[in-house]
Amino acid sequence: MDVEVGGLLGLILLVLVVWAIVQTIQSRSSTGAKVLWIVFLLLVPAIGFIVWLITGPRSAKS
Repeated sequence: MDVEVGGLLGLILLVLVVWAIVQTIQSRSSTGAKVLWIVFLLLVPAIGFIVWLITGPRSAKS
């Protein structure tokens, strides 16, 4: 079974994943952790974003 995300939902997911990647790059985490999070977000964007929201690195501002 193929799962396809398209249209407006796909655009929203793309924006959220790009935002998560930018936040990950700006975090205080080690370089290795940042790379792992970015790869995870790129490989499984929908689930990766949800997991990132719950357990991902925090921004450098907090």
